[in-house]
This record gives sequence, C-alpha cells and structure tokens, in this order.
Amino acid sequence: MSFEIIDFHTHPFLSPDCNICRYKYFSDRITAEDTKRDLESLGISKICGSVIAPYNKETFCWADVKRANDIALELKALYGDFYEVGFHVHPAFIRESCEEIERMHGLGVRLIGELLPYFHMWRDLSLDYGSRELSEILDVAEDCGMIVNLHTQDEEGLDKMVREHPHLTIVAAHPGEAASYDRHLARMKLSENYYLDLSGSGGPLRFASTRNAIDKVGVERLLFGSDYPTCQAGIMIGSVLMDYTLTDTEKEYIFSKNARRLLKLD
Repeated sequence: MSFEIIDFHTHPFLSPDCNICRYKYFSDRITAEDTKRDLESLGISKICGSVIAPYNKETFCWADVKRANDIALELKALYGDFYEVGFHVHPAFIRESCEEIERMHGLGVRLIGELLPYFHMWRDLSLDYGSRELSEILDVAEDCGMIVNLHTQDEEGLDKMVREHPHLTIVAAHPGEAASYDRHLARMKLSENYYLDLSGSGGPLRFASTRNAIDKVGVERLLFGSDYPTCQAGIMIGSVLMDYTLTDTEKEYIFSKNARRLLKLD
C-alpha cells in the first residue's frame, strides 16, 4: 500500500544561513529546489513549518522575527501548494505578534510555528509558554483559527498554556523519551485540541511507542513530521512505514489524514 505523506514539521530555507542543521557537511550545499525534489522523491506531497533565520543576540528585535516570516512567504511563492507556511510570533513583542497574526490570516496562512523558545531567547527575557504575554497573543491566534506548533520544553508552562486555552489547536513537536511522551499523552487526555507531531527525538524511533500512544489516546491526533533538515526524512518515514505494530489504516491517519483534516485540505 502506498501512502500520501504530509510532513507537518520541517524548517525549509532559501539560503544556507537559514539551514538549521548543525551537521552541514553536505546539507549546506542543498538549495531550496533540491529540498523540494528530494522530499518529493520520498513520497512527501506537502511540507509545513517555519524558517529559522540567524540574528545577532545583542541586537535581537522584532525585525529578526519578521525576516524569517518574510522568507517563509518567499518560499511559498517558490513552492506553491507543496509548502504550508509556518510563521513566528514572540511574547516579547505582543503588538507586533498580534499584527503578524492578522497579516498572515489575511494571506490565508493558518500555522504558527514551530515556535522555538530556546532559539529566540525566551528564557533570557523571563518568558515561557505560561506567560501572560504569550497568552495575550494566543487569544488573537484562537480568534483567527490558527494552529500553534511548538517545540516541547518548559513542561509546566505548557501545561498551563493548555489549561488556559482549551479551544486553541496546539501541535506539540517531538515526543521525546518516555517521561516527556507520557506528559504529552496526559495533555491529549486533558484537551481534545492537543496534537502531537512525531518528529525528532523518541517517538516512533522507539519500539512500539506509537502503538502505545494509539492505544491510550487514539490515532486521530498523531501527525507525521521529520524535522528536516535536522533529521533525515527517509528515516522518519521508515519509522512509521516499517512499524509492524501499526495497521495500514493507522499509518494513513498518521501520514496524511490527520494533517489534511487539521489544515482543512479536504
């Protein structure tokens, strides 16, 4: 059986300086055109995610955040339907973030993130997922029907965020190892609007962990993600495709059906 594959978690780039991969021995030679060709060759029909653009920590400002978002829009012009834009907001810039949500909403963009607190210095600014500043931004995101994809960290702040925004669609990235994975499953039981993308550490790379998640919370809120170019997309596909504990129907939901419903592609 062949599967449609929507990769819910990537970080595409137009130029090498926006390539998030730490191991750039080969990947720093890959162009935006190469990315599309290579991922399509693996059977991926659509990618989602935000651009990671470098900045100077001493002069970090909203313009650095917006630059990454503008690059994402340039990639959308290049990729067309292959790419679902993800954009950044930042709790240190409440007004600007809310205006950015309105701008992207007007352009038909529905995905915020992956948000990266560790990259954008949230902790240095005494901010986290449970902060009042972010909550104000998320109120606007919810009003605009946005999906918020975020990097898993700050577990207590994330718990608070889920409790305070039960109607906001949240997609957490990276299952992590056992303790983190269990905490994700607990949040999924707490909120029917909490999803998990299976990219990066732990998750389907660990034997029967996806089976465990399905048995506890169902398959309808698990999304395939690769975290390309940080991780090899083919390995992440194989971790689902070759998992004999999963049925073909469950694989279909993970690879594309859940994402299609969430992104309103049907």
